[in-house]
Amino acid sequence: MAASIIDVARRAEVSTATVSRALRGLPNVSEATRERVLRAAEELSYAVSPHASSLASGRTGTVGVILPFVNRWFYSQVVAGIDSVLRANDLDILLYNLGDERVHERFFARMPLRRRVDAVIVLNLPLSAAECESLVSMEVPIAVLGTRIPGCWHVSIDNAEGASTAVRHLINLGHRRIGMISGALGDSRGFTTPIVRQHAYRTVLAQAGIPYDPELEAPGNLTIDEGASAMAQLLSLPDPPTAVFAESDQMAFGALRTLGRMGLRTPEDVSVVGFDDHETAELLNLTTIAQPVAHQGELLAQQILDALSGESEEPTQVVVPTRLVVRGTTGAARVARPRNPLSPRPGPEPDQHSRTTAR
Repeated sequence: MAASIIDVARRAEVSTATVSRALRGLPNVSEATRERVLRAAEELSYAVSPHASSLASGRTGTVGVILPFVNRWFYSQVVAGIDSVLRANDLDILLYNLGDERVHERFFARMPLRRRVDAVIVLNLPLSAAECESLVSMEVPIAVLGTRIPGCWHVSIDNAEGASTAVRHLINLGHRRIGMISGALGDSRGFTTPIVRQHAYRTVLAQAGIPYDPELEAPGNLTIDEGASAMAQLLSLPDPPTAVFAESDQMAFGALRTLGRMGLRTPEDVSVVGFDDHETAELLNLTTIAQPVAHQGELLAQQILDALSGESEEPTQVVVPTRLVVRGTTGAARVARPRNPLSPRPGPEPDQHSRTTAR
């Protein structure tokens, strides 16, 4: 089997991006590194792909963006951030929506990106080792949001810290019966963000000495409607939560809708905290964990520009901070527990006449 750029990078102990620049005589590679790469390539009888060479020169003027959901708010905001930076630098976007598992498999079997893009951006998409290698073998710069690919540029937030902050906020308000609406997708590919936030929720509860109750977790699938259903499920418990952490603002919006329809108030009856700081969060007075979504797309695009221009010799890793934004949907826990809204309401107290008649 012919050697790949990955083999050369491992032999020379550098990134694949450095191998690509060294073999093409691009700047920002030290002479010692260039000689080490050339020696490794010669030892492995590695020949530069003519297609990869043409891509490295920027002739396509296009960056491929691979994402799992093209129609969800988070991804549309990230793509908007990417597009604003790339278009300002005369580069176009080619979107690949891999939401369906069969489409995902077919994409990596065919690799339609090859010879069509100068670089690739991957948004929160779980990839196998073989799929990562398929992308890296294209020998173009790759920037990844969330999940990591060795040797590639990377932007992320600290999901564990953000979720922990949300749950600690509720605990500090005196809540002990804290539910969670999870972003579990029911997808065998293993999206990691919902799992990381779920683990943080359980960890913080344990640190506070609060027993874990699996009934207090309900799946919301990152949508408003399913967030509403999850809130109804939590409220149907014999001992419903006094506070709820939703792994996304859109699920929190659904939770607020259910609470309103059941005649419950926030935060007097149930506190709710979300995650994202969606533009509607302020309108609904939602307490949330803010993350700069579009800015993450801008950072990914800038990493690609730096890689294409040779300004970034080695892939950079950027962790963007989150912050708690306290608004009106969270408040101190009440001493008296709210009535289960799904339980029958007690009848009116009988007046004196009815008591006499009853006797």
